[in-house]
Amino acid sequence: MEVTRPQFVPDASLSREEMVAQQREIAESAAFSDDVAWVPSGDGQGEDVLDRGAKPQVPPADRTVAGVDQAFDGDEATSAVVVMHDGEVVERVSATEETGIPYIPGLLSFREGGAILSALDCLETDPDLLLVDGSGRIHYREAGLATHLGVALDVPAVGVAKSLLCGTPAEPLPESLPEGARVPIHADEEVTAPNGTTIGCALQTRQFESGNRYINPLYVSPGHRVGIETAASLVEAHVENYKLPEPIRRADAHAAELTA
Repeated sequence: MEVTRPQFVPDASLSREEMVAQQREIAESAAFSDDVAWVPSGDGQGEDVLDRGAKPQVPPADRTVAGVDQAFDGDEATSAVVVMHDGEVVERVSATEETGIPYIPGLLSFREGGAILSALDCLETDPDLLLVDGSGRIHYREAGLATHLGVALDVPAVGVAKSLLCGTPAEPLPESLPEGARVPIHADEEVTAPNGTTIGCALQTRQFESGNRYINPLYVSPGHRVGIETAASLVEAHVENYKLPEPIRRADAHAAELTA
């Protein structure tokens, strides 16, 4: 995959102030609405589709999806990319690079982005969509890892995070959400978007039938060129037997194998 905006290639040598400034530029360049041919009709920006009874379904179009995840060994980051089409793995690649900086909340892309772009550069496949283990618009400056990668490559991207970095759920999240539930995440004072702006959603992809154990939701947000409801529907469309969408789950396993 080719970088189309080289000015946004993550650079761990930048100062913290320069990183923050670049993230603001990335957010301004990002498209948080649908800009692809294989999504439902609509502008991809409304909140009503997040209601539990009004979800558009993204059909299993003829598209390839790349799952991106990372693992670490000391100061080295190993990025694994697994590309799937119609439920089958068509390509796996990886790259390992020095992280350059420690983990800093909100600056993850500068720590991991170099290894990810190196791995994506090895692909022979040109995926239609990136599913990234990390945030998209659910980010202090609306420029999480999925947004940074999506804008730099100008490819549709979705952030799939296991924990909520920032923002406030539209309603208190119960201990157990029913499978299929979507709860909007709104911008608050920590986020550059105006208060109340919907920046993503808590998505319950899997849940135990018994009330004795619970599965936490995923936090899904647009990275680039997809809207919130489409992002959630895409994640659901690629979940099989586990909580994570299958391309990310397989990338996670591949990264773990490489760093074992």
